[in-house]
Order: sequence, then C-alpha cells, then structure tokens
Amino acid sequence: MKLVTRNRLTVQRGTTLIELSVVIAVILLLVSVLFVGVSGWKNAANQAVCVLNIATVQKAVRSYAAANTLNAGDPCSMDQLVAAGYFASAPTCPSGGTYTAGTTVPAVGIAYLTCSQAGHAPKSSANW
Repeated sequence: MKLVTRNRLTVQRGTTLIELSVVIAVILLLVSVLFVGVSGWKNAANQAVCVLNIATVQKAVRSYAAANTLNAGDPCSMDQLVAAGYFASAPTCPSGGTYTAGTTVPAVGIAYLTCSQAGHAPKSSANW
C-alpha cells in the first residue's frame, strides 16, 4: 500500500484575494509617488521658464535702449518692445502669475520685469 501525502502548496493553485490586494496596493503606492515627482518637476520647469522670460525681456530692453540711444531712466514700455519687433506679444508666466514691467530703462543691476509668483525671480541680476 502506497501512502499518498498532499502538500498544501501543490493543491493550492492561483493567487488568493489577499495576495492580489497587496500587489494592487503596492502598485497604487508607486503610482502616487510618481505623480508627486511629476508635479514637482512641472513646478520647477515653470519657474525656470518664468526666469528665462524675465532674462529675455531684460536683454530686449537693453538691446532696444542701445539701438535707440536711450539711457537709464528714459521711457520704455513693453508696448514699444512689441512694436519694435522684439516680441510677437508680451510674454506670460507659465504658472499663471502676472508680470509687472517697468516704465523706464532700468539701471544696470535692476530687473525690468517682475513676476507675482513666489520664487520666480533670478538669483542675481547684478550684471543686468
């Protein structure tokens, strides 16, 4: 007579509901971490674009002032820069902030354009 033993692992086939639930919970946790990372990346990218817009406008103001022999304190508006062809339209903040442009050619080291969003300012404008 042969003894037949059944191992529990050989009888069990497939996965249990608890194992499946654990796998789904781990996947959801990883996806939520991914969304947090993407959100932070998008905010940093928007901030970088905003600082780039401010720097580009500053260069346009300096170029316009040099081309029209303007000095610091002479009138210069964003409308004049658009009319002169430096921009197709006034730039906008990608994060929804509002830009405040100066009304005169700024002195060296002073930014012409500022953004209402916190952190959307260049670290240094000493040589501007």
